[in-house]
Amino acid sequence: MDEERLNQWSLEQKEKESRKIIREAIEKYDEDKIAAAWSGGKDSTTVLHLIKQEFGKIIIPVVFIDTSVKFPEIYAFRDKLAKEWNLNLTIIKNEEALKTIKIAENKQECCYLLKTLPLRKIIESNGWQALITAVRWDEQEARKNETYISPRENPSHIRIHPILHFREIDIWSYIRKYNVPYCELYHKGYRSLGCMPCTKLGSAKGPERSGRDQNKEEIMQRLRDLGYF
Repeated sequence: MDEERLNQWSLEQKEKESRKIIREAIEKYDEDKIAAAWSGGKDSTTVLHLIKQEFGKIIIPVVFIDTSVKFPEIYAFRDKLAKEWNLNLTIIKNEEALKTIKIAENKQECCYLLKTLPLRKIIESNGWQALITAVRWDEQEARKNETYISPRENPSHIRIHPILHFREIDIWSYIRKYNVPYCELYHKGYRSLGCMPCTKLGSAKGPERSGRDQNKEEIMQRLRDLGYF
């Protein structure tokens, strides 16, 4: 979709498109064969809320990747919302890697061992055929050509991207419209939330991910080729 056409869509049109993608995906796969990835950030929380809007509740499993170095505020928000929304939440962590790895020293190795590898294992062990994620076209250069339905290998599954067409401002408009809960870190100036060693306060203007570790940002395509979001 070209940027000019995207900018002409109202928030309601974007919501409608996202809910259509979500409904079609969940109806295509059995409810226990499709899951949603949730980081505790604004984008993936918006995706969960869209599922809730479409079906009245979150009817599919939700997976949270615990690298052990998320912000305390994220853990608190995760636990609070999981209880309030009655999520079927699975928390995954690569305990073996945490015994040996020097966190954030090698960005590619760290993301692969602490995020991608446990995600691969949970997809495989649960026989999930599809995974709903919250990537957006405008968020990162390596995601600008992503498609709504994206086949992946190792293990074989489909990535579903229902909010590709949302911009950062659309996410906040949606959150305000429906009073969607969000992590308190956004009130402290964070615009994009990752692990603590690789996230700092960014600029209020300019790129949304300016607070993310820029060495990691530069290798995003390589990380995505390995199975990252």
